[in-house]
Parts: sequence; C-alpha cells; structure tokens
Amino acid sequence: MSTAQLNKYRQSPRKVRLVADMARGKKVKEILPILDGLSKRAAEPVKKLILSAVANAVHNENLDKDKLVISEIRVDESATLKRSRPRARGRAFPIRKRTSRIMIRLTEQVTKGKEVVAEDITKEEKPADVKSSSADKKDSGVMKKTKVKDSIKDKDKTTK
Repeated sequence: MSTAQLNKYRQSPRKVRLVADMARGKKVKEILPILDGLSKRAAEPVKKLILSAVANAVHNENLDKDKLVISEIRVDESATLKRSRPRARGRAFPIRKRTSRIMIRLTEQVTKGKEVVAEDITKEEKPADVKSSSADKKDSGVMKKTKVKDSIKDKDKTTK
C-alpha cells in the first residue's frame, strides 16, 4: 500500500472530484492514458499524483507497478481564500476561492483463483463474535421507530 497527497491545489473540490471519480478502482496502467486525453484542468495534477504514488510504491515498498490499483482516491476541501468583490452603493460581496486536498492510496492487485482482489494490508478483519447480522440491525431499527411512535401517542393523550 502506497500513498501520495497533494495539498492546497487551487481548484474547487467539486471539479476535481469529477476526475477522481473516473480514476477510483481502476488499474494505474489503465487510467494514465485516459487522463492524458481528458479535457479537464484537474486531470494533469491527478495524473502527476498517481505517478508519485507509483514511484513511492516501487521505491519504498518494492511493489510491482503493473499490478497497482487505485484503491482509494479522496478529494477534500482545503483552506478557502476569501476575497471581496466591490458592488454598487459601497457594498462588497464575498468571493470564496476554494482549494482542494487530494489523497491517493494504491494497493497491489492479488489474484485468488479466477477472482481478482485488491489487497489492503492495513485493514484487519473483525473477529466472528463482533460481527452482527443484518436482521439484528433491522429489528433494532423497528424497535426504535415503535418506541418513538408510542412516546408521541403518550404525549397526545396527556395533552387532551
């Protein structure tokens, strides 16, 4: 697992997420040509960041760059530059120049039989006794709703 991060990229996160969503879950060698042909301004910094994460994976962890997969790419909001625009009658309207923080995590693709799985080394599986079934979750939600309805009915009775 290898990571790379770009801080304070001067483009709004909403626009950068359009490019990041295209790259999420794909192999590195598949996404690089796509980013070359993409007509978005965020494509170039995302491509450079992917190449940086690949270099980190090869140099620091001795991973095979042909098997790397983008397991996580996250675009968060960074510091916002606040400016003002002069308007009529001496007023000023705010201008928010947004910046982005982009984080990429690469993992090595592992094949198990015919199934291809991206292996994440840091996440550990929970013990069997901790896991709860989905039926238990549904029942607890139903109980909560009925308790709320009963308490509303009790309040209605006391007010009348």
